[in-house]
Amino acid sequence: MKVRLVEDTSIFSAKEISSPEAAVEVMKEELAKYDREVFCVLNLNTDGSVLNMNVISMGALSSTLIHPREVFKASILSNAAAIIAFHNHPSGNPTPSREDRETTRRLVECGELLGIELVDHIIVGARSQKYYSFCEHDEFEESHGRRRSGAVYER
Repeated sequence: MKVRLVEDTSIFSAKEISSPEAAVEVMKEELAKYDREVFCVLNLNTDGSVLNMNVISMGALSSTLIHPREVFKASILSNAAAIIAFHNHPSGNPTPSREDRETTRRLVECGELLGIELVDHIIVGARSQKYYSFCEHDEFEESHGRRRSGAVYER
């Protein structure tokens, strides 16, 4: 087996991710397609450009199971500097559940160990144009004891 780096442009989106709104703009059409919860990740380069998008898990109407191992697998293989996690709520209400908050906390911790920053976790309400950004609501500060502003958003 041989692994080598091949320079290529993103086939998912050429848009730069500079804010939660920009991230939602890139993903809203994809997430609107599903009638069940889907968890996916945008893998980002150091400049905030999208390397690729990976669907991590497709669940039932109101939940999906994810594990950090699957979340970061494609990020490691893509040489991603950062990720933005997304999932949809088919109900249209993007308010995070207790499980959503716990998942975010675990992904922040795992990302720190791996050197791959979790820039944000965004929940998109299906077909409602509403979203919830953990970064915008300072939930990284609550879950990790210090403020994380989403450095890719600041570039």
